[in-house]
Amino acid sequence: MKGLLPADTYIVINKTILNDYDRKLLITLYQPIIGYQAISFYFTLWSYLDKSELLSCEWTHHHLMTNMGISLSEIEEARSKLEAIGLLKTFLKEEHVNTYLYELYSPLSAKEFLGNPILATSLYTTIGKLEFEKTVEYFKIPKLNLSSYTEITTNFNSVFKAGSNINVNVENVKNKNRLGMNIVPKYEIQTVLEMIPDELLNKRSITKDTKDLIMKLSFIYDFTEEMLVEIIRNSISEKHTIDKDAIRKNSRKFYQFDHYGKLPGLVYRNQPEYLRKPVGDNSLRARAIYFFETTSPYDFLSSKYKDAAPSKSDLSILEYLLIDFNLNPGVVNVLVDYVLKINNNKLIKAFVEPIASQWKKSKIETVEDAMKIAEIEHKKRKVKVEKTGNKKIISKPSWFKENLSSSEASKEEQAEIEELLKEYKEAA
Repeated sequence: MKGLLPADTYIVINKTILNDYDRKLLITLYQPIIGYQAISFYFTLWSYLDKSELLSCEWTHHHLMTNMGISLSEIEEARSKLEAIGLLKTFLKEEHVNTYLYELYSPLSAKEFLGNPILATSLYTTIGKLEFEKTVEYFKIPKLNLSSYTEITTNFNSVFKAGSNINVNVENVKNKNRLGMNIVPKYEIQTVLEMIPDELLNKRSITKDTKDLIMKLSFIYDFTEEMLVEIIRNSISEKHTIDKDAIRKNSRKFYQFDHYGKLPGLVYRNQPEYLRKPVGDNSLRARAIYFFETTSPYDFLSSKYKDAAPSKSDLSILEYLLIDFNLNPGVVNVLVDYVLKINNNKLIKAFVEPIASQWKKSKIETVEDAMKIAEIEHKKRKVKVEKTGNKKIISKPSWFKENLSSSEASKEEQAEIEELLKEYKEAA
């Protein structure tokens, strides 16, 4: 991704037809997953369209920053979320002043959204079972008993007569356009299907939609090829075809059995806005806090590993902290940073669990509170080591100092925090 500058300009193009019902879909279904800032960015771009809702004037990103009250990095993050979930396409023309084209696309219909296993599961995990059921009920069409009625609808031929035909080029006429999520599978679905005997599964009956569903299920539940083969085998109907409802249910049951009844969550979310430290303080400690608050646990761990993707074991620990202990993303970042520092850069579940349990009991919700309790825990650990006569030196994070300003910090402390921030910038 090219670095975005305030002077860079942009134009908004509407590739679809947008209406008030789309606003309901975006706020009710999309916002819990991608956050209010990304949705606000979408609405802001929408508001810049002309009276025909086709095209905007050219604006600078400085104007966008001022209008929304957010930074360039937050604009890029919001844009990425919209792109990833299929609401926006971005094009770049590199010149002395770069120009961006932002293409807006419609949200999925409620039926399409709730029928998408990735989106439905993400929404369920984010808002919980009760709210999810209320949301589904909100979008349901009420069933009416028409058994005592007779349809008397008039057909077209009874009213109109056919006239002469004309050919109209409708290629560029406005239409309701939607994007799909761009997901790169980690293995070929066709290869998985070939592992199932022909006498058990009729390969010719497998449509593109079925393959797409299998790919999405493998993504959201992170199945291996072997797991997926077993699930597909258990979802084959008497007609030797894949039952879509059965494979959805079997996938969910398989995952929940392996994860103590939990459904998968997203480890890419940031600290909730209302739990963040107010901006204005530019001390080293405040910069470290802001870093923990605005970085997702996945990106943070990736930065600690010098941009290497976290292992499956690491991701399961992050999910364990976020879902089982219900710790906030920023708090998880502090915990992970603390554990890596005192445990020779090793993230081990048995080591993480008691710390997470203590933080949960202490109701730690903010990054600042997480830093404070980490410092208290470290002092207890240090005293214990000294009493046992162990000469082992226990490392501690540089952000332990309560009021860490540039003038108070030693060169080593400054260098360590700068390295912490640098690691993420390089990984990003």
